[in-house]
Amino acid sequence: MEKQRIDKILSSQNIAARSETKSLIRKGLITVNGVIVKKPDEKFDPVNSNIIVDGVRVNFKKNLYIMMNKPSGVLSASRDTRIPTVIDLLPYELKRSGLFPAGRLDKDTEGFILITDDGELAHKMLSPKSHVYKLYQAVCDRKLTHDDVILFSRGIRCGEIDFLPAEMKIIDTNTALVEICEGKFHQVKKMFHAVGAEVVKLKRLRIGEVNLDSSLLPGECRELSETEIKDIMSRKHGL
Repeated sequence: MEKQRIDKILSSQNIAARSETKSLIRKGLITVNGVIVKKPDEKFDPVNSNIIVDGVRVNFKKNLYIMMNKPSGVLSASRDTRIPTVIDLLPYELKRSGLFPAGRLDKDTEGFILITDDGELAHKMLSPKSHVYKLYQAVCDRKLTHDDVILFSRGIRCGEIDFLPAEMKIIDTNTALVEICEGKFHQVKKMFHAVGAEVVKLKRLRIGEVNLDSSLLPGECRELSETEIKDIMSRKHGL
């Protein structure tokens, strides 16, 4: 990896702001490969260097990939002056500049949202060409029938918008699982609306082959494993 300034490395890992790095250097608290750092503009390979700050080794991560169980009432946005966002809910140890939600869930929609600073992966995941399937659980205001399942399987038209065929499985009287590979605005809600049903509760359960961690309470989050990062781009699908 290309060498970076030590103050930039520490800032990117949310360890110390650039001004704080200067203070740490003056106190001799930063070493790289056993040598005390003298200047904040000294450059090092962040991946292959042994960086120690005040006795603690820096575990450098180029990008973060965070699974959050988004609660209702929170915006899928990086910032908002009036309403809490998913970024606001991140614990301090996972906060760093450049993080954003990869895709959006409606304010009242719950479940799995990916937060990352990897723009390339987010773009690929959201592109319809990638066919990354997302699984939702929808609770509707009426009884769902096999006719609804057939209509979804054929593709849905709502107003001037055409939605690709989607797999639906009824799991209770008015509750169904729906899997889609598009990400159009309010898509699941509009598909149900087109067949005469209104969604009263919606939750995303899976992206690609990665299921929402059942141990995460609303608003909680954790980092994805290396395997999950790969699996989130999986093209496999099926209820």
